[in-house]
Amino acid sequence: MSLVCRIHGARDLRIEPEPPGELGANDVLLRLGAGGICGSDLHYFQHARVGTFAIREPLIPGHEVAGVVERVGAEVTRVAAGDKVAVNPSHACGQCDACRRGRLNLCRRMRFLGSASVFPHVQGMFRERFVMHEAQLTAVPEDVPLGEIACAEPLSVGLHAVHRAGELLGATVLVAGGGTIGCMCVIAARLAGAAEVIACDIAERPLAVARQVGADRTLRSDLVPRSELADLADVTIEAAGSPTALLTCIGATRRGGRIVQVGTLPADGVMFPAGEVMSRELDYVGAFRAALAFDWAVAAIRTRRVGLRPLISAQLPLADAMQAFELALDRSRSTKVQLVAA
Repeated sequence: MSLVCRIHGARDLRIEPEPPGELGANDVLLRLGAGGICGSDLHYFQHARVGTFAIREPLIPGHEVAGVVERVGAEVTRVAAGDKVAVNPSHACGQCDACRRGRLNLCRRMRFLGSASVFPHVQGMFRERFVMHEAQLTAVPEDVPLGEIACAEPLSVGLHAVHRAGELLGATVLVAGGGTIGCMCVIAARLAGAAEVIACDIAERPLAVARQVGADRTLRSDLVPRSELADLADVTIEAAGSPTALLTCIGATRRGGRIVQVGTLPADGVMFPAGEVMSRELDYVGAFRAALAFDWAVAAIRTRRVGLRPLISAQLPLADAMQAFELALDRSRSTKVQLVAA
């Protein structure tokens, strides 16, 4: 038996025993190395839903995970026992119209680990041991800590958001929100050649972390007059999931610029000055999860092109998942909290 973390309802998180599952010919048995608690995991924990995705049966969360291979099926060729691996939480069908157009992240039959988007739910990876198909695994032979390998998924979200922003070479980029995804967008914008990357938030700690990962400038958007934010950036990225942050982005984007929406806004909608999208010819695009960017993220981590250690605030045993979730909710004390096997 192995311990699993399961959400039964709002603030009803339980640690329960469960066997890891049968090992098929192309399957791999993994031991949890590190698993990051994401904003969506926190929404499930607090509200038993993320936007329109509501929990209808007990859900094992966790989709930002690195593991260590314990056993492999008879036909596995990608990894071997003892390997450290990054786990891609997306499993697209490969057959629908979105997949055929190369938009795998928009797959109509996507099975995304730790998600209530379909029923029965796709169970996640906050468990001591779990079975995964080899196709979703990438071995990391380099001397990289498991905690950083587990950051491949959120980094892929930042990379995909920046990819949706278009050409950034020489551009000024404003990222609204200094949490994990906001910081990943800062890192990604620098990789894409932005001349200046500005991070804004309403709290000091996220801004301090954003500076550590490469922000050239940070602003307290709740203290700076709105006039000082006007026309500040060629591209803005809303990474806070906040209607107020969206307003900041709209005001800060220069005429003809682009806003990328990567934060999860309230499911019942928001009010915003849509007329400015027309009168200032702003492009407003969404960025949902990631497609090929997961492979880009793993490559960047393996080659040490990115420094992710400042984002990892704490690692707690899976048995202490409730404490870990409470810590992750406290933005004054944490950025990325990870669960590890005991």
